[in-house]
Amino acid sequence: MPAETHTERGPLDRQAVFELIRDQLADILETDPSRISEGSSFAADLDADSLALIELVEALEEELGERSVGFRIDDEDLEDLRTVRDAVDYVVAKLGES
Repeated sequence: MPAETHTERGPLDRQAVFELIRDQLADILETDPSRISEGSSFAADLDADSLALIELVEALEEELGERSVGFRIDDEDLEDLRTVRDAVDYVVAKLGES
């Protein structure tokens, strides 16, 4: 049984994108979501290694692929995503393109 059922599949606003990233990251890192803010650095603040970021990308692609056909985070863009804010900005921009 899925933990969360999305009945509303409209466009995501910035806050919804942040919450999605925060919740996925908290699950992957096994930490409290309240510990994660937009200003959090993946490496310095959250101790997220490259494997955790790959898991985050896969989770986001799966979740957002249902909303935006073909949603992908390009591998070469990953190195530019250093903070949660970078990831939120990136996802919002990608969703705006589709």
